Amino acid sequence: MTGVDREALVRPIKTFSTRYVAALAVALGLIGVWLFFYSRQLRHGLIVTNLADWGSGGGVPWGLYIGAFIWWVGIAHGGIILSAAVRLLGMDTYQPVARLAELLTIAALTCAGTFILIHVGRPDRLVTSVLPAWPTRVQWSPLMWDVTIITAYFVLTATYLALTIRYDVNRLRDRLPNRLEPLYAALTVGYTEKEDEVVERMVWWIAFAIIIMAPLLLHGGVIPWLFSLLPSMAGWAGGVQGPSFLSIALTSAVAGIIIVAAAFRYAYGWEELIPRAVFQGLAKWLGFFSLIFLWLQLQQVITGIFAAPTTLQHATEVKISTPLYWVAIGLVVLAMLYAFATALRPDLFDLRALVGISVGVLFGTLSEKVLFVVEGLQHAHFALYDGVPGQYVPSAVEVSAVFGTIGVVALFFLVVSKVIPVVELHAIEDHEEVDT
Repeated sequence: MTGVDREALVRPIKTFSTRYVAALAVALGLIGVWLFFYSRQLRHGLIVTNLADWGSGGGVPWGLYIGAFIWWVGIAHGGIILSAAVRLLGMDTYQPVARLAELLTIAALTCAGTFILIHVGRPDRLVTSVLPAWPTRVQWSPLMWDVTIITAYFVLTATYLALTIRYDVNRLRDRLPNRLEPLYAALTVGYTEKEDEVVERMVWWIAFAIIIMAPLLLHGGVIPWLFSLLPSMAGWAGGVQGPSFLSIALTSAVAGIIIVAAAFRYAYGWEELIPRAVFQGLAKWLGFFSLIFLWLQLQQVITGIFAAPTTLQHATEVKISTPLYWVAIGLVVLAMLYAFATALRPDLFDLRALVGISVGVLFGTLSEKVLFVVEGLQHAHFALYDGVPGQYVPSAVEVSAVFGTIGVVALFFLVVSKVIPVVELHAIEDHEEVDT
């Protein structure tokens, strides 16, 4: 690669197009619609949603909000796992999308935290109830664990990202706009090239910690434990939930990274910066994680219908009779088959098809998580009110929150791409060394 590639790296920061304005308008529109519906929830309370309780309402206290929370946390964890694996395992092919994965993690964690905020009803409850109770309740409260894990992971990821940005900003300073000089000065305060080696070691250890924490404490640990350790919920309990949650996280994250990377590649002509080989590799990983996801789903279904306890068998039968569940499974199966087909026949690969399949995967994994939450509550081992069927369909208020947080992620990338390089300089420097 040549010096032109470095100019391409800062192209999003220095250009402003009608395409960018259109994307910004769509993102702000999604957020605006969500805020309109959320204002209704603030005025009237959670009564405007279709959430209820196990009482005379005959519904469920957790629904799309908590399903979307799990979904966003999974995308976040899977994204930073991919970025950490690039650094730890020397997966240089994926270096052009490593920072995009880190940024996706920060955006997704923000959205996950947002769903906790809106699900407690009033935002002030986080200050009046959650924070004061944290020191004495964190050891057993699911909500406290959620807040703790998300905060810890956010700090880790932000530190990871900030350390690598200093290197890039310092070496690209002459290509960056002068209007942002105060920000760049703050990002590189105290920077000297002597710190590069130290930072590399620090980032390596942070990546190592992330890889260790993910399966043990994060989306392979704490989040599924909050469900799997509740034996009263027939569809939740069981040791398979940890691996299942992790497989869904990795599948969702790879799909999300494909969409984000393809969007930047298309918008800024980054065919050389993010080459076809990156997407072909990501397609293979998408197929592999989809296979694991489907295998673990099969484990749960077989366990639930063959000589299972009555309530578990009933919950499983309801799940496999729900059309949306099979839509979700079908979308993931399609991704797996496409990935394996293109691995055998590379000439079948098409980036637009891969992006479409990735969108389908994200819809499928979100649907599976929402069904998982709802069915576990609707088919518990106990019945407080006999004869009252548990029915739940997400309301417009809840659906708007999902689209609103998608708008938040889009807005985050649109803003950040105007401030810092969203592809690491190392991705170009490594190629320059090879060319030399």
